Amino acid sequence: MNLPKQPVGARRLFMICLQLALGSSIWGYNIGILSSVLVHPGWRGALHNPEPAQKGLVTGFYYVGTLISYIFLSHPLADLRGRRYAAQVGTLVLCLGGLVMAAAAGRYALSIMVAGRLICGLGVGVVSTTVPLYQSEMSPAKERGKYVTINHVGFVVGLATGLWAGYFVTFWKDAAGQYWGWRTLILVQLLPSLIFAALLPYIPETPRWLLQTGDMEKASKVLHWLREDVNEPADIVHELHAINRDIEAYRQGQDSFFAKSFALFREKPLFARMWRAFLLQFMAQMCGATAMKYYLPTLLKALGLNTRLALMAGAVEMTAKIGLTVVEMWIIDRFGRKTCLAGGSVVMAVAMLINGALPQIFPRNISTVADAICVAFIFVYAMGYSLGLGPAAWVYSSEIFPTTYRARGLNFAASGGSIGSIIVAQIWPIGVAKFGSGIYFFFFAVNAICVPVIWLLYPETKGCALEDMDLLFQGPPGVVAASNSADRGPEAGNEAAEAQPLLLQ
Repeated sequence: MNLPKQPVGARRLFMICLQLALGSSIWGYNIGILSSVLVHPGWRGALHNPEPAQKGLVTGFYYVGTLISYIFLSHPLADLRGRRYAAQVGTLVLCLGGLVMAAAAGRYALSIMVAGRLICGLGVGVVSTTVPLYQSEMSPAKERGKYVTINHVGFVVGLATGLWAGYFVTFWKDAAGQYWGWRTLILVQLLPSLIFAALLPYIPETPRWLLQTGDMEKASKVLHWLREDVNEPADIVHELHAINRDIEAYRQGQDSFFAKSFALFREKPLFARMWRAFLLQFMAQMCGATAMKYYLPTLLKALGLNTRLALMAGAVEMTAKIGLTVVEMWIIDRFGRKTCLAGGSVVMAVAMLINGALPQIFPRNISTVADAICVAFIFVYAMGYSLGLGPAAWVYSSEIFPTTYRARGLNFAASGGSIGSIIVAQIWPIGVAKFGSGIYFFFFAVNAICVPVIWLLYPETKGCALEDMDLLFQGPPGVVAASNSADRGPEAGNEAAEAQPLLLQ
């Protein structure tokens, strides 16, 4: 049986999203290697055996960098110079941060490492938002979740690659390995980073950004190129004009940098999106994801595994996440964002409850069965995150804002993730040292709270065109979204109806 051939435009979009996923994988690798670096004997020696609080600084300052980038750097670059240019700049800044980290040595090794992590955070703050922003703006409404989730697939591939690299470095035991092992982990990312930056000029800028800058002709060419054999020419023209009207509706009276920023918090329809996206990104890190990414080998060692086996188990767990995130690509547009987000939170809550309770019942590793169950439920947690908050938080946050505010809104929302990550990075090492497995009960509570919050307060966006999000969030004066749907025909109206609009306060 022959599978139906994908339309030309769909194949083009898929390949572009795969190329952009390379940027996400670099971001993921940068995070993935740190868990291995933190337990590498050469790194501990170079940084003079840092205390848990100092390790927390190394982890946390990365997110200070992302927070600064989200608020002050990423969205101005994306709006003023374009999504591609912003991704290039972010990648090169990330490379600079890697070089600084690898140079950490001597009396000020800790300060150099923290500075390198801060610079990496600045770069990642740009790349991590620009990639899903680009994918969201290029995608058709019915499959937007799938294309934006490719961003997270790339991220998880990078995480897994970083963990496997850390595992193999443990076999490099001689003096050269002690010095170069952890540095090699850091420097390896430079090659794919430079390749990614070099390839970016060969993909088109998004039609929505081109229209935002007034280039209707080029936007039309790109949109026709992306929708070839997917939509009828008349539908493409309707989509183009709907995008343009949406941009014009939100552009009026909001020309200055600060006016646009304050509008996200001052204007009710925009703030309805802003606080939801911010809270979602915050919950995506406070659910325990940051702790699992950075301290998984450490907590596996606490369950009785040696360093090498702990690193391998962490790499296997992250590799399994790749397959689960690919599954998410195909279910997020079928079952909707809310189902994935809330369902994943339920699974994570159960996993955190088990990991908190069993070590209390069977302390000091007296039961190998209990320890094995804890390890198994770490994998269950990974399943919940990969099918829920991990990819879906980025999908939701990148699609709900109008074009004029999308880069700004997504970056401000992502700052919520940075704040959550900073908090977790600081409380996890100290919390584990003081409370042991009891720290898991905190994350159980966070995930349990996420379920009703998501289900009751977040409107479903599945199948809703970007220009129709105003139907869900009491859009701008003149009910622009309704006219957009009318112009795009009954199918657009059906998509908006499927989105289950709520009356938002």
